[in-house]
Amino acid sequence: MLTKTFSLLNIFARRKEEAPPKELTRKQWIAADRIVMIVLFLSVIIGAIIFS
Repeated sequence: MLTKTFSLLNIFARRKEEAPPKELTRKQWIAADRIVMIVLFLSVIIGAIIFS
């Protein structure tokens, strides 16, 4: 009986070549920038509360 065995080497095997990632549009960059700025702003406020 032929069975396919799981091998740890399969994890390191080469996978199919993936399509190149698409570039972000201007709107996507602006949205990402806003999210980063909000996270940084909130972390500064939380850090000031914790360490004060």
